[in-house]
Amino acid sequence: MDNSTRTLQSGAAAATYPMVALPAPAALGTAASRVLRNTYALLSMTLLFSAGVAAVSLALNLPAPGIVVTLVGYFGLLFAVYRLKNRGWAVPAVFALTGFMGYTLGPVLAKALALPAGGQAIMLALAATGATFLGLSAWVLTTRRDFSFMGGFLFAGMVVALVAGLGAVFLQVPALALVVSAMVALLSAGLILFETSRIVNGGESNYVLATVGLYVSIFNLFTSLLSLFGIGGSNE
Repeated sequence: MDNSTRTLQSGAAAATYPMVALPAPAALGTAASRVLRNTYALLSMTLLFSAGVAAVSLALNLPAPGIVVTLVGYFGLLFAVYRLKNRGWAVPAVFALTGFMGYTLGPVLAKALALPAGGQAIMLALAATGATFLGLSAWVLTTRRDFSFMGGFLFAGMVVALVAGLGAVFLQVPALALVVSAMVALLSAGLILFETSRIVNGGESNYVLATVGLYVSIFNLFTSLLSLFGIGGSNE
């Protein structure tokens, strides 16, 4: 699997992440504080679960599922989470989705480790992802800025990135794959602002959907940065 495929997998949706431990400001309303607390608790558990699945996938050298299976699995499980968002099966559906994404990440990590300084690239991507998430989240929690206006632009940008990623895979254009990785990384940072802002300002009242939104943004950010750092550290 080449760099462009790794980028697509990130666009369709990070194996090892720091625990989320951002405190909710006292100024938040009761409902927003509860959603925020539940979201960060579930997000921490799903990140650890996804990391464990990715580690198993890497250790067992499991094969990459391929673009079609990745997209079908991701969107299918995402649809299931949305349908079950207010039911008891919502949380198991979230773990199924994040576990599947962790499985797809194992082959990506194996490919990265095969590159020169691949381990360093993974650590850099991990550190940058954690610092970006914590920094952007802390900023929104402190300022309570409303970034809801970014929603349409971010959605359109992700659609363009997905189409461009497909083009990079089928046309075998490494330069385009690099551009897509950078684009997804920037869009993912914007989505962290957008999603956290919605929770803080009462735009998202369902912690299951809030968790999935933040998880996917973190996953996208990590895999995109890994692709960028991997390309930069490769002699190919």
